[in-house]
Amino acid sequence: MVRLSSIMRNYELVLVLRPSLKEADRKKIVDTIKGWIGVLKITKEDDMGTKVLSYPIKKESSAVYLSLQLEGENVPLDLEKRIMANDNIIRHLLLRTK
Repeated sequence: MVRLSSIMRNYELVLVLRPSLKEADRKKIVDTIKGWIGVLKITKEDDMGTKVLSYPIKKESSAVYLSLQLEGENVPLDLEKRIMANDNIIRHLLLRTK
């Protein structure tokens, strides 16, 4: 019998960052988020670069996209609250892929 708590799930976290951020600041944000995700393992990290937005978000017409593939049991409960509190992250999407 398999315990439900031991099931590994896959997640994808997509971050949309302000384009005015310097590379060092972007790295600092990603490192902070890595600390927030705790026991989840990052299986893939993809910097998709700067893209033009379809419509302005928080007065920005373009943004830097980052994608993190995560693996683990559960996402920390306060992760999305912490992400939304950061002004340099203008949008995010957290999906459970498996």
